[in-house]
Amino acid sequence: MRSNRFDGFCDSCTVHVSAGSGSLTGSPGRWRTWCIACSPKPPARGTHAGWHELPLASLDFETTGIDPHHDRVLSYALLDEPGFEITSLVNPGVPIPDAAAAVHGITQDMLVGAPEPVEALGVVVDWVQSLVERGVGLVVFNAAYDLTMLRAEAERHGLPQPDWERLIVVDPLVVDWAIERGGLGPRRLVDVAVYYGVPIEDAHDARCDALAARDVAVELAARHPQVGTLSVSALMDEQRRWYAERAADWNSYAERVGRPIDDPQGWPLAG
Repeated sequence: MRSNRFDGFCDSCTVHVSAGSGSLTGSPGRWRTWCIACSPKPPARGTHAGWHELPLASLDFETTGIDPHHDRVLSYALLDEPGFEITSLVNPGVPIPDAAAAVHGITQDMLVGAPEPVEALGVVVDWVQSLVERGVGLVVFNAAYDLTMLRAEAERHGLPQPDWERLIVVDPLVVDWAIERGGLGPRRLVDVAVYYGVPIEDAHDARCDALAARDVAVELAARHPQVGTLSVSALMDEQRRWYAERAADWNSYAERVGRPIDDPQGWPLAG
């Protein structure tokens, strides 16, 4: 959700909402204005058992850009069982675009002496494979981006690929879309975290984002039994279906306005 930029009337109670004093949900052509009292709120946590009670790992990258096939990893955070975390900068051997540095704050000078990709990303690949062997689910917000980038980096540097077919992935971006069906508008990690009351104090820091993504995944499952009570295999199947539906929804808009379309089959790895 975002703040309303213009005066309007609450979609629920019809009270007048001055610009900046309420919230806005939806998408172009389908905007809805809410007063503070009526703003959408998540349901309370349930008492159901589910996958959110199982051990969950989390991963996040900061990178040189938005193309997972060609951009490079600059930093990562790997969060596993309590007390286990690995974070590292990565010297990719290519310049950092100013636009990327403006988002995450990682500059060329910060990478002097940082591990080279083979060393740094070898740790990531080995760790992901350990999750496969242990059957631990991996939380990644927008998994199709980060995991596709890891696959591309592994291929680029001659590293072994994890057993992608057996990896259990939980993608809060996809799960949140399935619950809300886009009704609350575009949802970045910070938007979903704020909605569910998950602290995110340093967005675009890999550790902060990985921690927030895992906490959001737990809240999604704990507050929505139709999601939380799925078996992990059913959750994987449903996420593939939800991603395809989300892509179809986006593509119907993208084709009208001349934007790039998404591959409905591109989760958790883009082709």
